[in-house]
Amino acid sequence: MTRKQLGIPYAVFLICFVIAPLLVVLYYAFTNGEGYFTFANFIRFFTDQNTIGTLFYSLALSLCTTAVCLLIAYPTAYFLAQSKIKRKAVLLGLFIIPMWINFTLRIAALKEILTLIEGNLAFHPFLNSVVGMTYDFLPFMILPLYTTITKIDPSLGEASRDLGATRWETFTRVTIPLSLPGIISGVTMVFLPAMTNYVVLDMLYNSTYIMGSLIGSYFSAYDWNSGSMISIVLLIIIFLVTWATGGFKDEENARGALL
Repeated sequence: MTRKQLGIPYAVFLICFVIAPLLVVLYYAFTNGEGYFTFANFIRFFTDQNTIGTLFYSLALSLCTTAVCLLIAYPTAYFLAQSKIKRKAVLLGLFIIPMWINFTLRIAALKEILTLIEGNLAFHPFLNSVVGMTYDFLPFMILPLYTTITKIDPSLGEASRDLGATRWETFTRVTIPLSLPGIISGVTMVFLPAMTNYVVLDMLYNSTYIMGSLIGSYFSAYDWNSGSMISIVLLIIIFLVTWATGGFKDEENARGALL
């Protein structure tokens, strides 16, 4: 079989499960309830204070979740990668194993812990959302960071110290720049899903809305046009973030080639 023939199943899958659903979403996003072409859905989204407020709340929640995950995951991944423990894979597995447990059970257990600590969860909606999102997405930040840091040549750090750099200077000027691809991958894997994962909010008795909640409410009310429009807005945001992080990676690759 030729390469083109081997690519036929992939092309069929791509058309049926990616392109066709996207075309349906685009159709509903740019039409009204009667099927006529319109931009009213987009205009209504960007002029409605509630939807704009939900967008900024989702962005703030995603940024805080991503920042907390990065602050926790980077030292963890760094010490795991740099340690001389023989069974580092076992320690790494302790952070990855929660991903194998049912999502509902993990959040339900976290809810009980937060209830014991804070009492009524409804009094701390944003804080509980960040804690829940961090607990859910932390492994997605640790794994790419650990993989990237372990690939850094130890001789680079040794050369830096031989040239008079302190450990902190070596860390900030050698290790962090070289681990930037892992940081970008982890940030992308956490930031984008955190904008739409409304299940965490619902299970933690959070009455606030994020973008995923807004989309679900529109489709529940059979307003497919508004729900599809918000999906397109999120798709544009995802494209911009992906494009930006891809640009950073290209810049980093070019810098490595120059060095």
